[in-house]
Amino acid sequence: MSAWLPVLTLLTSFLPALVIFRIPDTRPRLRTAINLAGAVAKLGLVALMLGGVAAGEIYETRLALAPGLELLLRVDALCLLFLTLSALLWLLTTIYAIAYFGEGPNQSRFFGFFSLCVAATTGVALSGTLITFFIFYEFLTLSTWPLVTHKGDESSISAGRKYLAYTLGGSALLLIGMVWLESMAGPVEFAVHDGLLGLDRTSLQIIFFLLVGGMGVKAALIPLHGWLPAAMVAPAPVSALLHAVAVVKAGAFGIVRIVYDVYGFDLVQELGVGLPLAAVAAATIVWGSLRALFQRDIKKRLAYSTVSQVSYIVLGTALAGPWATVGGLVHLVHQGLMKITLFFCAGALAERMKVTKVDQLDGAGRAMPLTMFAFSIAALGMIGVPPVAGFVSKWQLGVGGLQAGQLWVIFILAASSLLNAAYFLPLIYRAWFRSPEGPPVPPGRERNYMLIGPAVVTAAVALLVGLFAGMDYSPLSWAQLIVEREYGM
Repeated sequence: MSAWLPVLTLLTSFLPALVIFRIPDTRPRLRTAINLAGAVAKLGLVALMLGGVAAGEIYETRLALAPGLELLLRVDALCLLFLTLSALLWLLTTIYAIAYFGEGPNQSRFFGFFSLCVAATTGVALSGTLITFFIFYEFLTLSTWPLVTHKGDESSISAGRKYLAYTLGGSALLLIGMVWLESMAGPVEFAVHDGLLGLDRTSLQIIFFLLVGGMGVKAALIPLHGWLPAAMVAPAPVSALLHAVAVVKAGAFGIVRIVYDVYGFDLVQELGVGLPLAAVAAATIVWGSLRALFQRDIKKRLAYSTVSQVSYIVLGTALAGPWATVGGLVHLVHQGLMKITLFFCAGALAERMKVTKVDQLDGAGRAMPLTMFAFSIAALGMIGVPPVAGFVSKWQLGVGGLQAGQLWVIFILAASSLLNAAYFLPLIYRAWFRSPEGPPVPPGRERNYMLIGPAVVTAAVALLVGLFAGMDYSPLSWAQLIVEREYGM
């Protein structure tokens, strides 16, 4: 049974998707029941595997696709870090999306692709070989495009074209790098580095940047980030999924796999490719924050914030020291919790008060106090204010930079925090301390608790994982387990 747990985990989102496509929009309760059943089942399987992996077990399933080609699904500690985040936030985003869309048209189509997107993300997390990763990585592109274009208007279709142009271009880079590498070393299995020893140094350097470039599109590294702000025309549940769980996290997770599980820390150091990657990540952190500062649209401001924040993961990975790696890995979870909270709140503000611009936020704290309280916690966490989760990530990365002998990392983190404060604090100030220009907003804007509740939950979790970061099974302790057990640091 344990050998099939990875397959069952994948099927908990894949099978509901196939069923949901067949459900007419006139039967929303059945669609909701199947959606939630799949999400709860996935969370249960993940909880079951957490104990086993903590005790040293590794669950894996090998399926032959063709002679010399197999699909390897493996649950290790790194996989579970990403998979647990995905499972928890899928459940909450499903609840949020049901409330957000109500009885609108094309809901079965939306939730079908929504579940396929989560299935692809699950496959990315479970992948044990480079070819398996590539299959699910491309499946993720194809399943998210209908979500980006869901509204069907001109701006959505244009954003969808841009999304495909960027992501398929990245796929081409990834495919070239993968074929080149496997033609030299044979099938590449994660965490098995012996096959790369003795290969041509220049070829390995070029392949590294091809692979990272392919992942960097989804991770929104500059100059490959242009699709992400454009995709903000998508509905709020899609934005939340893209930024916190699926696409950008798949790219960052892929870079972690390339650095540590394809090349390995020692080979990355020998080839001298870690520092250039760290420099690109640092530039992305500052550039994303600068662009966010000048956005009037709330979702676009959050989008450029994502461009900046996801590169913390890449920076920690590229520095490759114990503390920096822990900081990068834990930020994969912490950023997801904080960013999904912000998008949940932005969607609720747009849905309940028609607030989409920064200068429309005046008085929103009095009209929607729970929503703005959750938003404020997540925003303060993004700035790095203790004890919210973002502070833990930045502390780990800062110490990791010093440990790696890279003092400039401290200045990058300080500049980023100041810029975060510059573009988040005005939103909080407007919401809580300024009065609206028109008549007071009537109460009752938060009566739809399925819409407001998920943001409150994720904000509370972001606060709790910061307060209790040292406890067993916290994201920080789990990241430390990965670094000590799997990477021997």
